[in-house]
Amino acid sequence: MSTLAHTMMTAARSADSGLVGPGELDRYPYTGPGADRVGAPVWDGPDQDLGRVGRRAAGSRGRGLHGQLVQQLGQMIVSGDLGADRPLVPEEIGQRFEVSRTVVRESLRVLEAKGLVSARPNVGTRVRPVSDWNLLDPDIIEWRAFGPQRDDQRRELSEMRWTIEPLAARLAAGHGREDVQQRLVDMVEIMGHALTQGDSITFSRADAEFHSLLIQLAGNRMLEHLAGIVSAALQVSGGPVTGCDRPNEAAVAHHARIAEALATGDGSGAEAAMRQLLLVHPDVERVVPAPREH
Repeated sequence: MSTLAHTMMTAARSADSGLVGPGELDRYPYTGPGADRVGAPVWDGPDQDLGRVGRRAAGSRGRGLHGQLVQQLGQMIVSGDLGADRPLVPEEIGQRFEVSRTVVRESLRVLEAKGLVSARPNVGTRVRPVSDWNLLDPDIIEWRAFGPQRDDQRRELSEMRWTIEPLAARLAAGHGREDVQQRLVDMVEIMGHALTQGDSITFSRADAEFHSLLIQLAGNRMLEHLAGIVSAALQVSGGPVTGCDRPNEAAVAHHARIAEALATGDGSGAEAAMRQLLLVHPDVERVVPAPREH
C-alpha cells in the first residue's frame, strides 16, 4: 500500500470514534447543564417553535456557538418550522439561545448568504421562500435530506449525480495527471482494506476523496463547482441506495474499474463504469433516475 494510503488510514483510525453516522439529524446533545434552568426566557405565541428548539440547543456546545446556531436555525427554516416571511428578531434569538449579539449577527449573515433569510432596513430579518434558497449549498442539501423534504432531496441528488459524475469520468480520461491517477488508485486500496476491516468511516472518507479527485481531474471548472453536491450526496444515506452508499466488494470493484479506465485513457469505459457504480442495489425498486410525470 502506498504511503498516502497508509497515512490516510492511520488518520482515520485515530479520529473520534464517537462520531454519529449519517442519517441522524440530532447529532449534537441538546440537553445538559443549564438547558432548562429556572429563569430561562420562554417564547410564547408565534415564537414558541423557536423557543422549543432553543431550549434543546442551549446545553449543546460541542460545535461552537456560531456553528450550532446556524445549524439550528437552518434546520428550522428548511423543515418549515420557521415559514417564509417569518420575522427573526436578533434580540429574541440571542436571549433564547443564550448567545451574544455578535454570534446571532454572524449566524444570520451565514444564513443570508445561503438565501434562507433576508435583512432589509425598516423591515428586519425575515425567512425567504424556497425559491430564493441556494439549493446547491451543502448545508441546505443536508438539512433537506434529513427533514420533511428528504425523499425529494435524495431523488434530486441521485439525478444530479447521474448527470455529473459519468461526464466527469469521461472527461477525466483525457487528462494524463499521473499524480492524481495514483491517488485514485490509493483510495481504491484504502476502500478495499477498510472493507475487510469493517471500517466504514475510513471507507466513506476514501470514497469521498475518490469522487472529489475524479471531478478535479475532469479539468472542467464548472463541474468542480458542483463537487459539493457529490460530497453532500455521499454523506446522505437512507434514500435510494447507490454503489457508494454501503461498503461492499462490488463498490470497490467499480471504483477500481473507473481508475483503470482513467489510467488507460478510456473515456467510454470510465463513463460506463461510473454509471454501473451509480446504479442502485437490486433490492431497491428504482434502478436509475426515471422521468417524472408532470
